[in-house]
Amino acid sequence: MGSLCSVQKKKGNQPACIWMQAGVVPRKICNLNYDCAACTFDRAMTRAADENRKSRLEGKSHAGESGRIVYWKDKLRALPPWKRPCLHHMKGRIDFRACTGEYQCGKCDFDQYFNDQYSVHALLRPVEVLDVDGFKVPQGFYLHRGHTWLKVEENAEVRIGLDDFAARLLGPLSYVEAPLLGKELRQDRADILVHRKERKALLLSPVSGVVTAVNSALREKGRKVNDDPYASGWILRIQADDLRRDLKNLMIGEETEAFLAEEIDRLYQVIEDEAGPLAADGGQLGKDIAGNLPGQSWDRLVNLFLHT
Repeated sequence: MGSLCSVQKKKGNQPACIWMQAGVVPRKICNLNYDCAACTFDRAMTRAADENRKSRLEGKSHAGESGRIVYWKDKLRALPPWKRPCLHHMKGRIDFRACTGEYQCGKCDFDQYFNDQYSVHALLRPVEVLDVDGFKVPQGFYLHRGHTWLKVEENAEVRIGLDDFAARLLGPLSYVEAPLLGKELRQDRADILVHRKERKALLLSPVSGVVTAVNSALREKGRKVNDDPYASGWILRIQADDLRRDLKNLMIGEETEAFLAEEIDRLYQVIEDEAGPLAADGGQLGKDIAGNLPGQSWDRLVNLFLHT
């Protein structure tokens, strides 16, 4: 099979398919960023491996190349334990780490840790950012009209949070009340509660589905949302019910840019109506807009911009 590290990427730094890294096929490049659930090749190979496994159990065998196909996990399980690469290494996200759980990722503590912590920075940290008058949204993030964001991960699982506009609008948060694991959320329903001392604001969910993870750090340090809204300040992970349907109701790219421009114009109008010029940072709106407006402005800001 050769060195797993050496076959992870081939010519032109093209990522090698998991089936190729395991040595089941001699050459196959991944063009889907390792979203195996959406890959027709993965489904075909899995189907062939399942058929061959069933035939072997029945004492039968298939001739030819297809008859030698085995599931990539079975191929790697034949290696000594210390040579079995973790799936996150095979996907190019971490340096070599041996799999210690027979490729049962759902039962792996490290896989849970990676998805809860490391992947926030390794996968969500944006390279390009859309900047509209100082308010930022990373490229590839979907935006809801209630200023929650959505980032698609793997297998219809998504990560959601509060966008930079709303984080600066509300100012430093005390803590976030997120739904419990297993709780069902509905798109456009107010299922998340944020607190700023005695003030509260509900957030609309950008997607329907079941909660699979909660950023527990926000229970004590809601300020993380303000400091890093698109990475360490994420709020929930959700297994989406019908992601394709829900994405049609969200904005991305140029739609986000136009929406934010309109929201910023409305915000300036509110500021002018209630307080005149607002203290600005470098010619742009500051990071605590609600805190610089009269106390009764909180409810108006929440109603106008969060739609709750």
